[in-house]
Amino acid sequence: MRFGIACRGMNLSSLFTRAGFAIAAFAAFVGSSAATPSIVIDVASGDTLYQQNATQPWFPASLSKLMTVFVALKAEREGRITMNTPMMVSARAASMAPSKMGFRPGTLVTLDNALKMLMVKSANDLAVTIAEGVSGSVEAFADEMNASAAALGMHESHFVNPNGLPDPRQISSARDMAVLGRALYVYFPEHADLFDIGAMKLGNRVIPTHNGMLGRYPGADGMKTGFTCAAGFNLVASATQNGRRLIAVVLGAPSAKTRTMLAASLLDKAFAGNVTRSGPALALAATGGEPPDMHEGVCRHRGKSVASITAEIEDMSAPLPSAFGQARGSEGSSPSTVAEIASLPRPAFDPIPVFVGPVPGWNGPIARANGDSTPIQAYSEDKDEAADAPLKPAPDAQSMRKGRHRAAPAKHRIAKATKPDKKTTVSKATAADGKDAKARSTVVKPVKSAAHAPKAKAKAAAAKTDE
Repeated sequence: MRFGIACRGMNLSSLFTRAGFAIAAFAAFVGSSAATPSIVIDVASGDTLYQQNATQPWFPASLSKLMTVFVALKAEREGRITMNTPMMVSARAASMAPSKMGFRPGTLVTLDNALKMLMVKSANDLAVTIAEGVSGSVEAFADEMNASAAALGMHESHFVNPNGLPDPRQISSARDMAVLGRALYVYFPEHADLFDIGAMKLGNRVIPTHNGMLGRYPGADGMKTGFTCAAGFNLVASATQNGRRLIAVVLGAPSAKTRTMLAASLLDKAFAGNVTRSGPALALAATGGEPPDMHEGVCRHRGKSVASITAEIEDMSAPLPSAFGQARGSEGSSPSTVAEIASLPRPAFDPIPVFVGPVPGWNGPIARANGDSTPIQAYSEDKDEAADAPLKPAPDAQSMRKGRHRAAPAKHRIAKATKPDKKTTVSKATAADGKDAKARSTVVKPVKSAAHAPKAKAKAAAAKTDE
C-alpha cells in the first residue's frame, strides 16, 4: 500500500501515546450496563495482551464481512469457486441498504473484484452476491458462516446474513472478531492485501476506505470497520511493527474518530510492552448476557455523547511538544489535542483498479443465486450510481427498536418461522472452473420485513446504515 499525507515524518504513534487517551473515560460512555468491549492480541501466538469485556455479546455490524471473506476464501481453496468466477447480482442483493455499490440485477462481478469492493466500500449488496455465488443462497451461506465460527472457537458469534445489516440475531464479541481476524491472516496469508486497500478505482469513481487507521497509524495494515446505530462504531485493526503483528478490536464507540483514537492507543500500549497478558484469546471466559442497543447514545443523542467523552479525553491530555510541529492544522497551527490528531487529513492512496464483468475470454460457469434466471446486464457507469440511496432496511431484517424482538440467548438463537408471502422454487448450483454443477430443487420461503424506518429526527444519523 502506498500513500501520501500532509504530515510526513511525524511519529504518529508517539502522538497518540502522548495524548494520554483514557480508556476508562471511553468506557464511561457506554454506561454501567456494559463497558465498551476491546481487546488486543498477538497474531503469531494468539495470546491476549489486553482485554476489557472482550466476550460481551455485541452487534458486529459490518465486521460480519470478515467472516464473509473467510467463507469465500475457504470455498475458493476447496475448488468450489475461483477468484475469476463471475457472480451475478440478484434482485435481493440489489435491494440491500447502503453502503453499497449499487449495481443492477444481472450485473456480473468476479469474486476477486467483489471481495475488494466488499473490503473498501463495505458493499452490502456484494456481500449478498458473494453469499449467493458461493452457497446458492444467503441462508445456506449463513450456515457456512456459523460452521466456520464454531470451528474457529468463536463462542459468542451467530450469523444470519453476510453483511451485518441490523438483525438482533446477528451477534459476536470483541474476542471472536480478534480470533477471526487472526484466522484470516494465518489461514490465508496470500490474501492479506485484501485488508490493506486504501482506495479503489472503478471507472471514474475513486472510493476510499472507511478505515481511519490506514495511512495514519504507523504500521497499520488492515482490517475492517463497522457501524450501525445499535452497534455503534466498531473496528478490527491490525498493525505490524518490527516484524510483529497485533490486532486490536474496539466495539461500540460513539464516533469514527473515537474508535480510531482508542484502537491507536491500545496498539501503542501493546507494542510498548505495557500489557497484562490473559493467555490465549480462545480461553477467555464467557461473559453472557445480551448485546446492548447503542442507538440512544450513537444516533439519537450522538452529539452529546461524543462531546462528553471528547471533553474527558481533552482534560486528561498533555500538550504536545514543539517537536511535533511539522503537522499543521487547518489554520497553519500545530495540532495539540487528541481531537486534532484524529482529524488529520485523509491520506492520498494510490487506488487499486477494479472492474465489473467477467475477465476477458471467460467461458466457465456463472455463479448466481439458486434458480435466478435474471438476464445478464451490461454495466454502465452512468446508470449504476445508486450506491447510497436513502436508507431502507434489508428485506428480511428484524426490528432493532428498543423493547422489540429481543435477541434470543446465545444457545437458543433460532429464528421464529414467519408466514411466507409465497413459495419460490429454485435450483442450487456450485460454480467452479470448468465444472458443470448439478441442480436440485428447493423451496425458499421469503420472510416479511419487521423493520421500520427511523424517525425523522434520526434519519440524518442513520442514513449511513453500515460501513
